[in-house]
Amino acid sequence: MESVESLRLIVFLSVLVVLVLLETFFERKERVQPRSGRWVTNFVMTLVNTATIYLMGLLMPIMVVGAALVTTRYQIGLFHFIDLGFWMEAVIAIILLDWVIWAQHLITHKVPILWRLHRVHHSDRDIDVSSALRFHPLEIVFSIFVKIAAVFILGPAVLAVILFEILLNANAMFNHANLALPRWLDRVLRPFIVTPDMHRVHHSIEYTEHNHNFGFMLSIWDRIFRTYTAEPKAGHKEMKLGLEWQDDRPAQPLWAFSLPFHRK
Repeated sequence: MESVESLRLIVFLSVLVVLVLLETFFERKERVQPRSGRWVTNFVMTLVNTATIYLMGLLMPIMVVGAALVTTRYQIGLFHFIDLGFWMEAVIAIILLDWVIWAQHLITHKVPILWRLHRVHHSDRDIDVSSALRFHPLEIVFSIFVKIAAVFILGPAVLAVILFEILLNANAMFNHANLALPRWLDRVLRPFIVTPDMHRVHHSIEYTEHNHNFGFMLSIWDRIFRTYTAEPKAGHKEMKLGLEWQDDRPAQPLWAFSLPFHRK
């Protein structure tokens, strides 16, 4: 388990550094707030979320990878009733787990109590690689339980779950990056994975736009379930990001942590 966490940390830090550098030199959209305040808030939330996950691991040893170990040992889940070979099973497992995350994301927009948690993520007035880390700890807890349930139902191999977790985190940072991809590259990638321009639409202040493009990794789900919007009405340069709080509060850590408990 320690080697798994080390691998995940190395990949996470490597992708983070590369994307920070890329979006610095190839910025897609002009920022409305300085990085300093936003990054303090977003990375403080990351540290709190990491501590939350660590504490959960101490109190409840069966986390996501742990759940895969249990299902493998006791032959629990759908994949234990069919023999597809490891790599075919891994590909199908990653695709199905990605759909679960897509569905979870959709639900957090539709269920009021979950939206209270998820709007912390959407309240960010700019979007860049740090936005991929801006989630309320209670939403992180909810997401972990969703993934554990999915692992018990599917019973994927441990390595498939590890690969999924790494790919999900890397793709989330990529599609949140304030990165100006060449148009031809966006057109090539978008039929398969969620690109920064595709996901930026989801962070629009416009209600009809932030209720589209729910994908974190694969872009196919939004097309299948008709929640896909190609471009924001105002264009990427002029579109307004965030929610109704168009002031400095979203960049304040205490405000962000307390947002789910605000009446409005």
